Amino acid sequence: QIPKDPAQQWLRELAALSQHLQRVHPNVLAKILKQRTVYQNEEIVVINKPYGLPVHGGPGIKNCIADVLPILAKMLENMKAEPLHLCHRLDKETTGVMVLARSKEAAENIRLLFKTRQVEKIYWAIVLGDPDPAEGIVEIPIVEKEVQSHQSHYKMTLAPNYRMCPEDGKVVKMRKNRNAESAVTRYRRLAGASACSLLELQPITGVKHQIRVHLAYGLGCPILGDHKYSHWSKLAPQKLPELTLRRLKLEQSKARHLPLHLHAHRLCLPLRQPIDLVCKLPLFFQKTLRKLELDIAKD
Repeated sequence: QIPKDPAQQWLRELAALSQHLQRVHPNVLAKILKQRTVYQNEEIVVINKPYGLPVHGGPGIKNCIADVLPILAKMLENMKAEPLHLCHRLDKETTGVMVLARSKEAAENIRLLFKTRQVEKIYWAIVLGDPDPAEGIVEIPIVEKEVQSHQSHYKMTLAPNYRMCPEDGKVVKMRKNRNAESAVTRYRRLAGASACSLLELQPITGVKHQIRVHLAYGLGCPILGDHKYSHWSKLAPQKLPELTLRRLKLEQSKARHLPLHLHAHRLCLPLRQPIDLVCKLPLFFQKTLRKLELDIAKD
């Protein structure tokens, strides 16, 4: 049954694409990634990662990027090519710049650059609301916690070092959570409309789900389509403002189909020859920007 409404049609297609990537033969998946190659040299291959494709395998995952790297290497080079190596990870729902290395040495070198924070990463995200201030730095440690609810699950959350004293409103230092990792994210608002904003983000550290947690819990501006981090205590679809629903031509009951609007836009790698890589936004992200009238000033 095909939904008549174009807004739903577009979301259905995206969900179907994600499922399709799980069902295709590994050779077909490698071919899709080959078509999405945006840069290569003797050390690295850079792809524009598609939406909904996991980087690593796991329960219920049939296809992932890691598994098809040997096939992709042969498609890009020749039959005797060494398998490609992962250098970093992106969430399943995140799109954009992904660097693969042609050798183990190159991969270790690039992983070290990531670890020592020498790689500049720029993401774009559409978020609900308006960050205040419009530009700044979120520097709050992050920890993984179990959420006690009718469906127990794990989430990353903030573990701040300070809190406000309810009696006198003074800021007091708290005892540091031993398991928390320090996390720093710079953000800047590029455009605002329809109760949403387009943000440019630069994660200085690389904690799991850092951008999503800092935006949702630190700034109170969850990423559009981030159903996991829009509520703390439950797993439920994101609640969208009336104006946003209207512009997207969507009913609240269908909001659960909205994809995560987080894109790894740009990556600067300080290799022998510094490399500056940009991946264009996926089609669904561009459509959302148009529907929400989030006009970004042309570069």
